[in-house]
Amino acid sequence: MLDALAAHLDSIAALAPVWGYALIFAFMAIESSFIPFPSEIVMIPAGFLAARGELSLHAPVPDLVLATVVGLAGSLAGAYFNYFLSAKLGEPFLRKYGKWFFIKPEALDRACEVFNKYGGATTFVCRLVPVIRQLISIPAGLSKMPLGKFTFFTGLGAGIWTAILAGVGYALGRSAGDITYKELVHRGKDMLDAHLLWVILGALALVAAYVAASKLVMRKD
Repeated sequence: MLDALAAHLDSIAALAPVWGYALIFAFMAIESSFIPFPSEIVMIPAGFLAARGELSLHAPVPDLVLATVVGLAGSLAGAYFNYFLSAKLGEPFLRKYGKWFFIKPEALDRACEVFNKYGGATTFVCRLVPVIRQLISIPAGLSKMPLGKFTFFTGLGAGIWTAILAGVGYALGRSAGDITYKELVHRGKDMLDAHLLWVILGALALVAAYVAASKLVMRKD
């Protein structure tokens, strides 16, 4: 899928000066919903275009910041879609008809297992983990997780992931010479794969700090 989508990036990139931010929002919303769509294909080129001054502002750093914020907004929109859809339809419906929404039963089982075992904080950590990233919003909706808490954890995880992807693209845009978008995405993905474990460990450390701080506050009360 990655290669098939990357083949169309040249024509999409031509629209970036005018429609870049709208496209970032739309594609990240799709990526964050149940539709299988790799975020690497969106945010790495967005960071790259920002570095080359080819987004709307034509200013590398402001474009990078705005692209990250818009990518985060799109991710939240897609996560809200999953959350409210699952809360409305319920688990029996998703298990029976989920295949029509690209939701495999085994993937749904895994997402529910992780969420039920580790709680709402998984909506943060799992935003950094491939495959389960999109689906973790579903058990959050099924369990009627408080919307404010869901927004906080999802926004934190999606924000970190979006910033990392955009940062990788930005770094490649500043350092690489002539490069195809297919090469760009693969090089960026290789960089991410090499350091993904450290990203996840950092996220787990943040969750541990949150849990410890929460217990301390509760103890004082």
